[in-house]
Amino acid sequence: MRVGIGYDLHRFRTDGDTRLRLGGVEIEEAPQLEGHSDGDALIHALIDALLGAAGEGDIGQHFPPGDPDTRGIDSRELLKRVQRLIGARGFRIQNVDTTVIAERPRLAPHIEAMRECIAQTLGLPVGSVNVKATTNERFGSLGSGEAIAAMAVALIEEIER
Repeated sequence: MRVGIGYDLHRFRTDGDTRLRLGGVEIEEAPQLEGHSDGDALIHALIDALLGAAGEGDIGQHFPPGDPDTRGIDSRELLKRVQRLIGARGFRIQNVDTTVIAERPRLAPHIEAMRECIAQTLGLPVGSVNVKATTNERFGSLGSGEAIAAMAVALIEEIER
């Protein structure tokens, strides 16, 4: 068994686009997050956790921010690519646990959809995926609602060959 952790933070865009994507789910109550891809901080943190568990570096090494092939890409596609990579290295995902830190939007109504989306993307039972949300108690840039951060932990196991 191997464990990895991941963290990501993205600011909200200020150009008026109100289609936040978080955990692969579209949420219309908040602006989109800045980013080279779709800015999905939750999935990016999860990607880093999986890569870390497998000893495969981080998201920036595999998907550099300047790469035109990943400009605007759906982060679920990046997550699938990482799952294939770690599978090719002889690992299988056991479970993932994530936390989103955000003052806005209210995430409770979207948590189950995020769990289901991540589970479906990874081909895992929903019970192997956990998504939690908290605030930063109105402290700092997260607390002022300027950004969203996410943390993730992933447990993988070596596949017997």
